[in-house]
Amino acid sequence: MNAFLNILKDFPRYLWSGWGAIASICLFIALWEFGHQAYGSLVLPSPQVAFSTLWQLLQNGDLQADLLISLKRAMWGFLISVVLGTTLGLLAGLFVTASMMSRPLVTILMGMPPIAWIVLAMMWFGMSDMTVVFTIVIASFPMVFVGALQGTRTLENDLNTMSNIFKVPLRMKIVDIYFPHIFSYVFPAWSVSLGTCWKVVVMAELLASNSGIGSALAISRSQLDTATALALVTIMVASLLLIEYLLMEPIKREVEQWRS
Repeated sequence: MNAFLNILKDFPRYLWSGWGAIASICLFIALWEFGHQAYGSLVLPSPQVAFSTLWQLLQNGDLQADLLISLKRAMWGFLISVVLGTTLGLLAGLFVTASMMSRPLVTILMGMPPIAWIVLAMMWFGMSDMTVVFTIVIASFPMVFVGALQGTRTLENDLNTMSNIFKVPLRMKIVDIYFPHIFSYVFPAWSVSLGTCWKVVVMAELLASNSGIGSALAISRSQLDTATALALVTIMVASLLLIEYLLMEPIKREVEQWRS
């Protein structure tokens, strides 16, 4: 509860510190405009046209429905990956044999491209939500698993020995010794996994679904509607940035204060 209140208290200062990030986004938009001037509207519509198209899509309501569908699928896949990957990674980190046995499996899962999983999932589950969610889980699970595994395996025995000598209570051990160390490995894995989920959901929907942002992107591609495609890409990137910097980053800063 105190951590949550600290996040809320520091949030205005965190937002104020984001001028550098806003400047980099403005620079990207300037480069986008330069590309438009160089290659023309057919290849790369201007930012103004893309934002105007995005506003029109938001006005008719269809984009909100597709965005909510994609967000729901991505969040389900992310939550399943986090729960499974963190739990199994922590358990595997406690045992050397389990850690060694899991490495080849994780390598296989990470080495297989998501597009291959999408094809297999389409044959197993058809054109359904299960195909999209399964692909998200199988693509992001190894990252979370490895993060939890490394966090557990790199716990310092000296700290554990010292806490035993001074008879530190179990709750204090978990909260002040184990959790900060493991979380410093797990949270970056969660953050990377979140980005992966958002990318994979669009890819899976583009190939294996009739709804969601990916499906809308497929329709705009078939109609050679570059402005709509860029508007959809803009809302996808904006959604990811909002989740990353307004939700994940403040939590990370609060939890990792012990490093400073």
